[in-house]
Amino acid sequence: MSVEQPLWRALTGYRVLTALYAIGVFVSMYDTFARPWVAIAYYVVLVVWTAATLDKVSGAARCTRRFLFVDLTIALTGILLTPLAASPDRIVEGSPTLPSIWTAGAVLAFALKGGWRWAAVASALVGVANIIQRGAVSRDTVHNVLLVWVASIAIGYVVEVARASEATLARALEIEAATRERERLARDIHDGVLQVLAMVQRRGNALGGEAAELGRMAGEQEVALRTLVSEGLPSRASGDAADGAFVRAVDDPGDPADPRGPAAPDDDGPHDLRHLLGGHASALVTLSDPGAPVLLPPATARELAAAVGAAMDNVRRHAGEGARAWILVEDEPDAVIVTVRDDGPGIPEGRLERAEGEGRLGVAQSIRGRLRDIGGTTELYSVPGQGTEVELRVPRGGTQGRAAR
Repeated sequence: MSVEQPLWRALTGYRVLTALYAIGVFVSMYDTFARPWVAIAYYVVLVVWTAATLDKVSGAARCTRRFLFVDLTIALTGILLTPLAASPDRIVEGSPTLPSIWTAGAVLAFALKGGWRWAAVASALVGVANIIQRGAVSRDTVHNVLLVWVASIAIGYVVEVARASEATLARALEIEAATRERERLARDIHDGVLQVLAMVQRRGNALGGEAAELGRMAGEQEVALRTLVSEGLPSRASGDAADGAFVRAVDDPGDPADPRGPAAPDDDGPHDLRHLLGGHASALVTLSDPGAPVLLPPATARELAAAVGAAMDNVRRHAGEGARAWILVEDEPDAVIVTVRDDGPGIPEGRLERAEGEGRLGVAQSIRGRLRDIGGTTELYSVPGQGTEVELRVPRGGTQGRAAR
């Protein structure tokens, strides 16, 4: 239901009632008119016009600019005809004009159709016409003009806000419908394709030989498809370059030994961290991320992704090719947290200190150093025989050079 539609219905009723009111005022003050036939002729035109154009004020689509122009012209004509129809004494006393408050309906139509700017122009013309018919600027005239001017502008502004809110609501409903459709498709794929791929992987590994290679490929395709289903299409806010980066990350994650991970998008806008990390997902690596884009400044996103790549390189190098790993991306209001965990043998106590003393600075520079440069922190937990966990935290708007722990 349109937000502004009730306002159009109210305007329709207002025009009918105010036309009858103007005629009633004329009848009650008939003796004060010097040329009543002028007023009668005008009221015939006013009533016929009001009755014939009720459908024009039933909605914004039918309310054309030509109608608005003619409608306002009839209101201004009635105002300027008032001195010709009424006696001079009646004009001096400040009696109502021929269209009386029907004029406000013409101005309100401008407000509903074009917003506060159109309303300001229409009400200004009405104000000029009132001053001309009075022959002078009086307190009552200024009061009435300002009242119509302020009221019409306020209503026009409310209409603009209502239209913007309605468009936002429509967009939200569209996104919700698309999300529900994606979830339905994800359920269908999970119940069919993903289960078949998982079965091929298990049977291939059990049979060995060429079947094992087929099982491995099925497992990789299962991971890629599962990632695509869980994330859906990339956010349009990220642009076409981000879309291309996501496809490249899934299809060609790059050199596994490259600690920088998948190639970063080429655009200068915020980068979605999920796309930069997507290439790490495989049959042995589980990537879990939010359903919405995790946007970071380009340099921050690239450095964080490179640190994750270095952590994954350590998993492959020290935990073995068969070790499983998990990457968890958390997008909190004050920070972005990426946790890399594996089920390898863990790091013996004092091993990192000895490696740093021997000049092997993989953790010290590739991980902790990168996080320190972008104002983040690194936490490393390891228990011999129970794997290793690396937590990378980047505060939003954090200061550079924060010491890493």
